[in-house]
Amino acid sequence: MDEDSLEVKTALRAMTMASGLCQRIRSDLADKESIIKSDRSPVTIADYGSQAIICKFLKGAFPADTIVAEEDSNELRRPNHSKILEKVTRYVNEFIPNSSPEEVCTWIDFSSQVIANRFWALDPIDGTKGFLRGDQYAIALALIENGQPELGILACPNLYVNKDQPHGKRGCLFLALKGRGAVQMDLDGGSRESLSVSKVKDPSEAIVTESVEPDHADHLFHRRLAKMLNISRSPLQMDSQAKYGIVARGEATIYLRVPSRSGPGYQENIWDHAAGSIIAEEAGGKVTDVFGHPLDFSSGIKMVRNDGVVVTNGVLHEIILEALKM
Repeated sequence: MDEDSLEVKTALRAMTMASGLCQRIRSDLADKESIIKSDRSPVTIADYGSQAIICKFLKGAFPADTIVAEEDSNELRRPNHSKILEKVTRYVNEFIPNSSPEEVCTWIDFSSQVIANRFWALDPIDGTKGFLRGDQYAIALALIENGQPELGILACPNLYVNKDQPHGKRGCLFLALKGRGAVQMDLDGGSRESLSVSKVKDPSEAIVTESVEPDHADHLFHRRLAKMLNISRSPLQMDSQAKYGIVARGEATIYLRVPSRSGPGYQENIWDHAAGSIIAEEAGGKVTDVFGHPLDFSSGIKMVRNDGVVVTNGVLHEIILEALKM
């Protein structure tokens, strides 16, 4: 597969359009509205609109492919959510004219919970809480074949383009193809730049990134590990798989996601790591779970064969894994 393949062209077109929709919604009052699903996670109009657009394009180009995505239209179809469905449809119509509410729901429901030998893993908005706060979020899409990502794309509409100018221009798109490296570009596909991880060899000089939300990662353990390695800088906290992107471009050295042991065991979702993992690896990094096992995307929606996630520049990976044993 190369950048001229139908897979890449279709995915980039869909992701660019979905990014535009999310930016449009984020700038309007609609970003204040959300539905609380049964698991209490917030779902915005942008989640549904993004998934509808991406699923429509993927299914149109690859009707035999399975799409494993986070959302379905069940909540939208409830009578008390009819106004929200109307708003989702209105925003989708700005990008796909003459779309009906039923079509939007149908496109959303192209998603499946069945893992196939070849499938697309989609998170229409990764970091919904970040989106709602006006912070970082990502649209994450990966093509997985035989359990491993072959293509990964992250659209990060609110991420600063230049790591040395965090208050400058925003809006990044990360793309990686298996065996062909990773690039960063603008959301419209311009300003393409090859990605390479940090060359830091001394762990004390490393910059760690972690999630803002502490629900699924043990921030206190992260602090203890940093102290053990003489890492003095405060961790860079960021929502979504944008963390994979900043490791890939050398801004952060280590991304830690060590699960908390105080509550019931948390298992990662495939759509939360598939796209980011190939981007970090193709930029020269290494991605495993906390025991050094490669991430496995073949076991179902939940990554039941993995425990936590560790992403590094590769040079420091074994050092981090050894420290995790202590």
